[in-house]
Amino acid sequence: MALPRIERTDSDDGIAYTYVNVAIDRARRNATLTLKAPSGTQPTDIAGIEAAGAAWYPLQMARELDDAILHLRTNELDIGTWVLKTEGDAAAVLANDALMLAHKGHWFVRETIGALRRSFARLDVSSRSLFALIEEGSCFAGTLAELAFCADRAYMLALPDDADKAPQLQLSEFNFGVLPMVNDQSRLQRRFYEEAGPMEAARGAIGQALDADAALALGLITAAPDDIDWADEVRMALEERAAMSPDALTGLEANLRFAQKENMATRVFGRLTAWQNWIFQRPNAVGDKGALKVYGKGDKAQFDMNRV
Repeated sequence: MALPRIERTDSDDGIAYTYVNVAIDRARRNATLTLKAPSGTQPTDIAGIEAAGAAWYPLQMARELDDAILHLRTNELDIGTWVLKTEGDAAAVLANDALMLAHKGHWFVRETIGALRRSFARLDVSSRSLFALIEEGSCFAGTLAELAFCADRAYMLALPDDADKAPQLQLSEFNFGVLPMVNDQSRLQRRFYEEAGPMEAARGAIGQALDADAALALGLITAAPDDIDWADEVRMALEERAAMSPDALTGLEANLRFAQKENMATRVFGRLTAWQNWIFQRPNAVGDKGALKVYGKGDKAQFDMNRV
């Protein structure tokens, strides 16, 4: 089946697709990728999936995300931080997850799951800082919850006095190995260093709508600021990232994303490319104004902000 060209609208400050929106803030050197849940009537069986074809939500979303990642990687080298957000109906995302799992043996569904796996894996091996913001109106559920586990940091808004508006995170079977990283582990296995206890606790939470406190207790997020601290916490985290050496961040983040079980792909992405043979040879480290040259002199390093 020949796939039609992806429809997108480009502007200087971002890209708009059907299910993915990219907003670029050049002054702060970050881009916000917002993934939307499906809306309207969705297929409920193989006949409906085949009829939808390339417009079937999981496939179209995966292709749009893939296109957005490649565009930012290639054309926006100095946009060093990608902020990952979601919006829409979590139940619709989970329904699509269940449909894919029920028909995972069908060739079209199998290939769609493969497209999702490859698109999320592109995030894992992108030399960018990834922050997930789980806020009011978010739908980090099932497949889209993988965005939070791809991220270097995941912040979730805590609203203890307004439970109806508090964002929720929901797990599905998709978070336990259906969309593995390039090291063949799930992102939760990587997150918990393969420890059985935390993994079993997370699996026991499948189907539950987890608020910030519950998600933090399970180790699924990095921090849970309340509405008083949220704006300042997020602002400081993004400004901190923007001030650091892009080369050093690439090495730090690539190594932490593949921190335990490895294969040749992770050795290349997390070790050889991003650390030993690269970072200490770059002008950001050893140039006249590099961090290692000015260390201890009271001068401030001057960085080339391109992330490659």
